[in-house]
Amino acid sequence: MMRVYACTTLIAILFIAPKTSWAQEKKVPDGTEGIYFHTGKDSVTGKQITDKNEVATSFSTFKIGMGLIYDFTAYDQNETFKQQMDSLDIKLDPIAKLRDFRILGSGKLNTKRNLSWKFAFMWNGDTEEWLVRETGLTIGVPEIFGTIFIGRTKEGYSMVKVMNGHSPWSYERQMALDVIPILADGIKYFGYLPKSRVFWNLGYFNDFMSEGQSFSTFEWQYVARVGWMPLYDKANSRLIHLAANLRYAKPLNGQMTLKSRPESNPTPQLINTGKFATDNSDHLGGEAYYSNKRFMAGTEVMVHKFHSDTGEDHNFFGGNVVFSYMLTNTIRPYNTIGSIYGFVPVRKSVFKGGWGEWEAVVTASTLNLNSGSIKGGQMWRVTPMINWYMSKIVRWEFVYGYGVLDRFNLTGAAQFFESRIQFTVM
Repeated sequence: MMRVYACTTLIAILFIAPKTSWAQEKKVPDGTEGIYFHTGKDSVTGKQITDKNEVATSFSTFKIGMGLIYDFTAYDQNETFKQQMDSLDIKLDPIAKLRDFRILGSGKLNTKRNLSWKFAFMWNGDTEEWLVRETGLTIGVPEIFGTIFIGRTKEGYSMVKVMNGHSPWSYERQMALDVIPILADGIKYFGYLPKSRVFWNLGYFNDFMSEGQSFSTFEWQYVARVGWMPLYDKANSRLIHLAANLRYAKPLNGQMTLKSRPESNPTPQLINTGKFATDNSDHLGGEAYYSNKRFMAGTEVMVHKFHSDTGEDHNFFGGNVVFSYMLTNTIRPYNTIGSIYGFVPVRKSVFKGGWGEWEAVVTASTLNLNSGSIKGGQMWRVTPMINWYMSKIVRWEFVYGYGVLDRFNLTGAAQFFESRIQFTVM
């Protein structure tokens, strides 16, 4: 089914081609997460323009980066929620924890065709192990109006899942996205048509290289993300973004376990299906975002359908809504290559006498892992928070969450008091 979706999408894009202007933005992607390389030269020296953490050589630029996220979490649980935690053998105590630390390297090769490379290694504070993150080769293919990435990357399902983990407005991605692996090995083709404002991600991935990794829960998967912007007024910072996400996959060894944290990385998975038999799965999602200068509203909803030739079929669903308003006079940019929002620009950091940038965010989300004989539970959470972008590198988040867990024939509630400090050099 996913092959049909992908082929139909590609044919539709090519069908539009004769009527469309193919002028591409003069940007070279540094991977698939919305970061770009400089492409111009200094008008005085004639040398390649580079960032402070980047050098240019005769064959390639070389850029080194890093990222660090540290979390603080405390809880206030009602008595019913404590009973549910007892059933799960979980004790929720205040915790301060390193979420992750990552080292990044990338470069743009000095070739006629746009070619760039990237590697990333991350220390995962949850599993206490080093992991290879987005690593591979990015190839510009203007002949087919886009870019191809070969290697380990995000599948392309969901805007927020594609975005760099340090750039979203929320504390964590919504619970319903935990079903989709954070990374996959394979090939992804993504592009954008400026005149018609159509964009797409098409990918094929398998576990040939990643088998045994914690994120590798599928043997193979086909993924398509296709969308359109009815409105894109870049000069006045206004846009409407609409997209559909389609995924067809084969779970590893004919089995699957779905589980999710309540949008809090230090908190264990509170809803869990346990292991169940399944032969293949379909994942269908929709996303809609609206931006008007400093204001942004969005939603992503999805259903995860698991099929079995000999047993039960199961459907799990979830979604979220988000509202964001920049309290200071800055605007979150939108990147048309990749069709995602980027990092918030900081005009004057607190380390240079400024206030940085401030953002108010409210999100609400839910995930239901009950289906047929499976009683994995359902949870929803509402999260108001403040993001303080102290500088281009430093971000401090102040987070309050109210969550309700429906599991074990009980409905309990908990409050989450959280904060996060992150350092990002891209």
